[in-house]
Amino acid sequence: MCDDRTDADNARYLQGKRLTRREFGAVSAGAGLTMLLPRPANAQSVTESEIEVETPDGVCDSYFVHPATGAHPGVLIWPDAFGLRPAMRQMATRLAESGYSVLAVNQYYRTKRAPIVETTDFAAARGTLGPLMGSLNPETNVTDAKAFVSFLDSQSSVDKGRKMGTMGYCMGGPMTMRTAAALPDRIGAGASFHGGRLVTDQPSSPHLLVEKMTAHYLFAIAENDDQRQPEAKDVLRETFEAAGLPAEIEVYEGAMHGWCPPDTQVYHEAQAERAWSRLLALFERALA
Repeated sequence: MCDDRTDADNARYLQGKRLTRREFGAVSAGAGLTMLLPRPANAQSVTESEIEVETPDGVCDSYFVHPATGAHPGVLIWPDAFGLRPAMRQMATRLAESGYSVLAVNQYYRTKRAPIVETTDFAAARGTLGPLMGSLNPETNVTDAKAFVSFLDSQSSVDKGRKMGTMGYCMGGPMTMRTAAALPDRIGAGASFHGGRLVTDQPSSPHLLVEKMTAHYLFAIAENDDQRQPEAKDVLRETFEAAGLPAEIEVYEGAMHGWCPPDTQVYHEAQAERAWSRLLALFERALA
C-alpha cells in the first residue's frame, strides 16, 4: 500500500485468490471505516494522551498509551505511509492493554502534523505521500529513533530495566531495523509487518544492519510482496542466522501488502490476528 502497487494490481491479485463476491467487496470498500479490534483477554486499564516529543529536528506529534499502573516494557510504533491515525492509535491501545507502554509517532512531523491524508488508498494519496516519504532517509530515521526511545525511557510507566520493542508497518519495517541497530542496548525485539525494501542492493539496505543488532525479530511478509521479491526472505534468514539472532520469517498466505492495519482496503482479519499473536509471543520472550 505504500509502494508502486496500484488498485488494479491488488484487484487482480484478489481475483486470483478466488475470493467470494462478499469478500472482494469487503476488502475493496472505502477505507473510511476502521474495524474494531478485539480486546485482549484480561485487558488492563490504560491511560492515553496526545503528546509532543522533542527531537533535534522539531516536535513530533505522537500518541502515548500505557497501563494505568506500574512500569512496563516500552514499545515504539512506526506507522505505514498513511501515518499516525485512528487505526494506529487503536493498535497501540490494544498493545498497551496487554501490558506495554506504547508510543506511536507521526514520522512526517517535520513537514505535516497528523492526520496526513483522509484515505488509505495509496493511488489517491500518492501526490501527498510521495514527497513526504521522500523527505525521510536512514539518517532522519536514526535521529528520530534515538529521540523517541529517550522519551520512552524518561517515562515512569516504562520499565527501564527491561528491553524495549519496536514494530513497523510497510515503510515502518526498515525503520524498526535502523532503530534496533542504532540502539542495540535498548531494543530487544523488532517486528516488521509487510515491510518494504528490507533487502536492496544499496549500501544502506536495512538487512546489512543486522550485525549491529541484539534484537530478536518477526518478519510477517505479504504473499504478493514475496511474489515480487522471493529472495528477500532467504537473505533475511541467512543474515540473521549469521548474526546468531532469532528471527521468525514467514509469508502469510493470502495476505496482501498492507493487510495488518484494520482501516486498509486489503485488511485480512484472520492473518492480521495471527501476526498479532506472533508479535505478543515475541515480546513476551524477548523483552525481559
